[in-house]
Amino acid sequence: MRDETERLHQILRRVAPGTPLREGLENVLHAGTGGLIVLGDSPEVLGLAAGGFRIDCPFLASAVYELAKMDGAIILSADGDRILHANVQLVPDARLPSLETGIRHRTAERVSRQTGCLVVAISQRRRQITLYKGALRHVLRDASVVLGRANQALQTLERQRLALRSEIEELGALEFTGDVTLDDVVAIIQRAALADRIAAEVAGYIEELGSEGRLVAMQLQELMRGLPEEILYVLRDYAAKSDIAYAREIRDQLAEWSADAILDLSAIARLLGHPGELEQVVQPRGLRVLRHVPRLPPPVAEHLAERFGTLLRLLSASIEELDDVEGIGATRARSIQAHLQRMRELSR
Repeated sequence: MRDETERLHQILRRVAPGTPLREGLENVLHAGTGGLIVLGDSPEVLGLAAGGFRIDCPFLASAVYELAKMDGAIILSADGDRILHANVQLVPDARLPSLETGIRHRTAERVSRQTGCLVVAISQRRRQITLYKGALRHVLRDASVVLGRANQALQTLERQRLALRSEIEELGALEFTGDVTLDDVVAIIQRAALADRIAAEVAGYIEELGSEGRLVAMQLQELMRGLPEEILYVLRDYAAKSDIAYAREIRDQLAEWSADAILDLSAIARLLGHPGELEQVVQPRGLRVLRHVPRLPPPVAEHLAERFGTLLRLLSASIEELDDVEGIGATRARSIQAHLQRMRELSR
């Protein structure tokens, strides 16, 4: 799923508003002539081409508009920087599957499936631009439509973020009293995974909006600021292993789950390495709390978590016990103890 999404994003970046290619496509669309454009002049593509004539000139949006008035396809270089052929008849393998009904779109889909090149079909009747890349098919939408959907997704993401922040604060209070249940943890992981999906959806809209998506990108960055790192530390506190690579692996696996699978809290618990009941009490290692201790280097925080095992044991440690940990002297030990006590009092 992630690879397919990234592949689509790469394609959308090439035809986003503000790019010369998108300008040329929009010109053809508004003229109502329709068109078929292939990006790539590989031997496989040229082997399907018949007739037409060679141009080999720099890409110009106005030139594409004029050339699309002819019935044949236009072949561009793979990078879209040059117009190579025009008025070409393409004859792909008719045995390749296609669900398209129009001749132009059926040809575009089969050429893309056969060659792997990006092929663009511009419908004269439906007045829409369709992209084909192998088995991938995507219809470009008007920027105003994409912007509206992006704003709706951002509003949903903001609600998820507020709820997630509230749940993380509640988790912090429970951690200091030793009352965290597995259900509390997996609910946060689930909500974070849903937020990640919405953020990925918005990222797709940003790619599609191109130069018109700058404000959306800024809003997305602000909404997600600090959240991925915080969730990684939640995973490191409660997963079977505490190393960051393991936490990232869990996050990546969740990104591949289906929408239905992500709703199964027990499945998330098993992914964390906790096959038991959701009501069972679990103890954090304390890495997330230690992360907020000022001027405490991450390696030293990891030494503390490894030495004491749980946050409650860390909270009850004496100055001398803290001082025994590698990288901590008496001064830092007193600072850590005082800061943890303040955090505990503020969580009540």
